[in-house]
Amino acid sequence: MTTDAAPTPVGLLAGNGFSPFGLVCEHACNAIPAEFDNLGLGNKALLSHIAWDPGADAVTRALNRLLGAPAVLGPASRLLYDCNRSPDALDAIPERSELITVPGNQNLSPLEVENRIDRFYRPFKLAVSSMLDQNASVRALVTIHSFTPNYLGKDRAVELGILHDRDSRFADAMLQCAPRLTSMQVARNQPYGPEHGVTHTLKVHGIERGLLNVMIELRSDHLKSEAQCETVAAMLAELLQAGFDICNDPHPELRMSN
Repeated sequence: MTTDAAPTPVGLLAGNGFSPFGLVCEHACNAIPAEFDNLGLGNKALLSHIAWDPGADAVTRALNRLLGAPAVLGPASRLLYDCNRSPDALDAIPERSELITVPGNQNLSPLEVENRIDRFYRPFKLAVSSMLDQNASVRALVTIHSFTPNYLGKDRAVELGILHDRDSRFADAMLQCAPRLTSMQVARNQPYGPEHGVTHTLKVHGIERGLLNVMIELRSDHLKSEAQCETVAAMLAELLQAGFDICNDPHPELRMSN
């Protein structure tokens, strides 16, 4: 499985040059280069949530248009390398996902692991850093994800998760606005939280730069069609803007009293 192939190109969407938002979609696609032989998995597994975040790419692209925000899209299936994990994370290259064993990820040598990091993670990390460096207007980092309605046989009631790590400013503001801007069932740090290792991008690219930052988790049954993705993106655009406005209000006590 060792390969000297060039880094897989990262998806980039240009912004309008003055949007305060920068978008990241780590699990945008389920693509696997031919030499990996689908990691030994069948089509059903590769189309399922273990390989990518269905609908997240479409929502990110819609937000790119609605907000004029630059965006970075993951280049390949998270089964090859999860770009929302650091190279030292045990689940960065999962040997098993949910109930499915990934044959092509078993017993990888240190060289094979390093090749995955070089080909998928480092170019993605550089692309996010470059996006933020080249867009001085960006003051808030937003990552877009989706999750399954049912996990290991248990239904999930939450429909929109607003996640944060130790910097909760943006999440707090969005949670404050959510009841008037969405009918979805909204929860903080659900169905995952920082204890599950899901805030890597927020920490490396948001917190370390002092940016407002938030991770969005959308239940995928709301993202089955292009129309649904557009509707959800329109709601998110309002919610993101409302939260951002609160974070940048010099007199929040006046807003709260009105």
